[in-house]
Formats: sequence, C-alpha cells, structure tokens
Amino acid sequence: MSEYLKPTPWDSRNFPLETFQLTEYSEAAFEATAGVEGHFTVKVDPLADKALLQKYGFYYADTLMEPYCYRDKFLEAAAGDVTFHENYDADDILTIAEEAFQGGRYHRDFQVPNELADLRYRNWVKDLIDQKLILAYKQDGQVKGFFAYQEENVLLLAMHKDIRGQGFARPFTAACVKEQFERTGKEELITSISPSNPASLNVFIGLGFRLRAGKDIYHKVNGSF
Repeated sequence: MSEYLKPTPWDSRNFPLETFQLTEYSEAAFEATAGVEGHFTVKVDPLADKALLQKYGFYYADTLMEPYCYRDKFLEAAAGDVTFHENYDADDILTIAEEAFQGGRYHRDFQVPNELADLRYRNWVKDLIDQKLILAYKQDGQVKGFFAYQEENVLLLAMHKDIRGQGFARPFTAACVKEQFERTGKEELITSISPSNPASLNVFIGLGFRLRAGKDIYHKVNGSF
C-alpha cells in the first residue's frame, strides 16, 4: 500500500469498502488513489488551492473547527448541578447517540447510505463505552445524557431528546467541561465541531472557548456502496 494512504480500520469495519486517509495534500498523494478501490478522506486547509481535489474526483464533505479553552478562561460558574456516573446501561447510551448524531460527515456524504453512517457512529460509541471513556448523566435513575473524553479531548456529548430545547445545553456542557478539567488536571481542553452545528459551537464559545483554524474535509469513492 502507498505511503500516502493510511488505512482507517475503525471506519472500514462498517463499510463494504476499505477506507483510507491521505497522509498529505499533494499530487503524489492524490495519484496514489487511482486504481485503488475504497473510500478516501483528505483534510485540507480552507485557504488551500482546491484544483487538485477537483482533478482527482474529491468532493466536499464537512468542515471541522477546533474550539479550545484554557482552565483560567473557562466560565465554570455556568455549570449546572450535574452528577456524572460511571455505571450505566450501554443500551441507554446507544439509544441517545443514535438519535442525537445525525449530522456527521458520513451522514452528509451522499455516497454513503445513512444506515452505514448510523452503524459507524454506533460502533464508535460502543468503542468509547468499552474503553470506559463515557460518563452518564441521570435524572430519577434514568440516563438522560452523556459525554466522552480522553485526556484533553472533548470527544462528544449528547442529551436525551426529553431534555433538549429546555435551556439545559449550556449548564450541561459546562458541567461536562468542568468534570473533565477536574478529572484530567489538564490546563487546556480542545474539541472539534462542524459549522453545520452552530448551536453546539455557540454553546462552547459562550463558555470561554475560542476557535483555531479548522480543516475542510473532502471524500472520494472508488467503487460502490
């Protein structure tokens, strides 16, 4: 396999095609995709010349911004009275995840069937559960939300549909960030959010997060789903 194509087995396990991420943005890397069956991803500086993408059949999938926050800039007072639990029913977490995450880049990829995109996110959450990287939020003994983190990375968070739209997003997110700062001892936390999710982006910015330059994500498919 070419040095320019990095296999992503955590994605390929969900699809009938092998999946790869390009290791650099160059003509040599794009040429390496020719004649190889698979689904390819490349992350590009938003200001980069996009001519190579068009020439080699790549299409836009998403953009990821990188909100970051230093401990001394975090608005801790916004955190709600939230207690997190390490013991929970995995099915409760998966139910929330399946309903909450419908706008990821694989769901937005017109060549990937929605059921396969759903499978990809479900398996990712299963991995996080198995790695004990998820904490659950409960109300009256029922799981109503969760978040996942690893070191300084805020991986994902979600609330049950029963408690969304009630002004709880900001205190819940702040409680998640506060918990992660306390558990990890890190001085900086970072996450990634698509501009297609402005509500989430605004919540993090409202808690003291700032934005670093993002990356545009392009896909290409050689083969068929």
